[in-house]
Amino acid sequence: MSLDTVFEPHTHLFDARGVARRFRHSATFGAIGVLRPGETMRFVNDHDPLPLIAQLRARFGEHLTVTYRDRDTDAVVVDFGITGLPGE
Repeated sequence: MSLDTVFEPHTHLFDARGVARRFRHSATFGAIGVLRPGETMRFVNDHDPLPLIAQLRARFGEHLTVTYRDRDTDAVVVDFGITGLPGE
């Protein structure tokens, strides 16, 4: 899968593989927290982020959208979005 988002408007690449492991969850929460309605954060990681997804679901509940784009041995790609929050 190509990580190129040039042809996907409102999709922002977040490659967590370049972030120190101890900062990844905090950085991801910060990035998702500033998404605007209709935007997607394309999250790339070196493993399936199941614990992170559980934490995000606990925080954002039904407002979190999670779409797996690719599950490869060297990269797992997940699209995250936020919908229906007050103020949208």
